[in-house]
Amino acid sequence: MGKTLAEKILGSRAGNDVQAGEFIIPAVDFVYVHDGTGPLTVQQMKAMGIEKIKDPARSAIFLDHASPSPRLEHANDHKLLRAFCKRTGAILSDLGGGILHNVVSEKYAKPGDVIVGADSHSCTQGALGAFATGMGSTDVAVAMAFGHTWMRVPESFQVVLKGNLAKGVYTKDFILYFIGMIGANGATYKALEFLGPGTKNLSVAARATIANMAVECGAKAGLFPADEQTKLFLQEHGREKDYQELAPDPDATYESRFDFDLSRIEPVVACPHFVDNVKPIREVGEVKVQQVLIGTCTNGRLEDLQSAAQILKGRRVHPETRLIVALSSRKVYLDALRDGTLQALVEAGGIVVGPGCGPCVGVHEGVLADGEICVGTQNRNFEGRMGNPEGFIYLASPATAAATAIAGQLCDPREFL
Repeated sequence: MGKTLAEKILGSRAGNDVQAGEFIIPAVDFVYVHDGTGPLTVQQMKAMGIEKIKDPARSAIFLDHASPSPRLEHANDHKLLRAFCKRTGAILSDLGGGILHNVVSEKYAKPGDVIVGADSHSCTQGALGAFATGMGSTDVAVAMAFGHTWMRVPESFQVVLKGNLAKGVYTKDFILYFIGMIGANGATYKALEFLGPGTKNLSVAARATIANMAVECGAKAGLFPADEQTKLFLQEHGREKDYQELAPDPDATYESRFDFDLSRIEPVVACPHFVDNVKPIREVGEVKVQQVLIGTCTNGRLEDLQSAAQILKGRRVHPETRLIVALSSRKVYLDALRDGTLQALVEAGGIVVGPGCGPCVGVHEGVLADGEICVGTQNRNFEGRMGNPEGFIYLASPATAAATAIAGQLCDPREFL
């Protein structure tokens, strides 16, 4: 019987043939936590009497959610996590290193890996052909300590893409459209496998936006095959040796199939306060916007910033709108400095904050005031997500966010292209 991507990867790490519905104990190739979830992981290991971790070179802690620390409580958590890394030899990504998912993609994830992270958006690594999923801090503590985890092999949905995205339309528009169609619970504990000729021209960065948001419709993982785009990404990051071709078998069994023509997708937004409350921009009407956020783990990569800069270059942010740019990693920061992308964003009136999660999770660097509206490129728009339950968040592509920053109201990016 043919195997899905999920079954292939999990079977290789479980050491035997597996199929959807089975409970397995696979080996874990990489495990990571951040400064929000890491303290509990460390405390749970201490409670279990565990002093060492299985593989320090494949275990990482990221100080990215409150980075630099805005409060003494966060500063003390950072102190605890630095001490843990020093004691165990685990990888420490300290202040300014970048957002955990983006850095793991750049440096560590590879096709065929099983990866677990104490953050729901750990599924981002599916863009590289890894089975990556988020787990609770206690489960991640066990994976870090023993190098294995347990899970049920998920059924897979086959999402077949064909065609190419039109000018001014991006994979953020597609994944929002998909979530709006299937619903926030439409793929609960399924593996979404994005396949077909439409994936061939999608860069790993573009794929990562889709994989990152797979969890927003309940999915356990969002997976792409490992192909020439994967090889190119790994080569660009000096990791070509990590490449292996990986695809599902032609006769694999899928629970459901969805077919999309990417050329028919148009710019959309997810309206407050739910990710699946998705509408085409043309149907939303006039929405005045006080803040725009470009970046985060969903859309803070270089090509995301470039698509925004293409619109903002030579123009100015509306005087009644703030533009915050939150970079995803130190590498992206340096690359965007070298090629002039950051200069274009700053000259337009943007405020660049250090690589990290700050404004997205509402910890600092962009908390909304009562009644304010933000158009952002992050992955969630739940009530209170940006630090104030009286704020309102619309999710969009970097191009839509850039156009909105100029217009001072929700705007179709194709008006500026």
